[in-house]
Amino acid sequence: ILGFSTPPGRLSMMAFILNALTCALGLLYFIRRGKQCLDFTVTVHFFHLLGCWVYNSHFPSTLTWWLVHIVCIALMAAIGEYLCMRIELREIPLNSAPKSNV
Repeated sequence: ILGFSTPPGRLSMMAFILNALTCALGLLYFIRRGKQCLDFTVTVHFFHLLGCWVYNSHFPSTLTWWLVHIVCIALMAAIGEYLCMRIELREIPLNSAPKSNV
């Protein structure tokens, strides 16, 4: 079903890309570590590969399936790591006492 030539194929690919973007936000909220983003991304896609293999009763062999998932892995890991690094590199506030109006 994945392919550039048919509207359902393009729609499916866009759904995978949007899913990668939303999962990058999930990495920000659940993982919060830039170094672990690639590990969790590859793990999630590996479990998806296993699920597809079991559901279809054969290993995915089409080139478009692999290309879409490689692009999704790259997007999810890169954007997730960028977002997590922005959080990690924030300044740590040193003055934690409340300000008083004098």
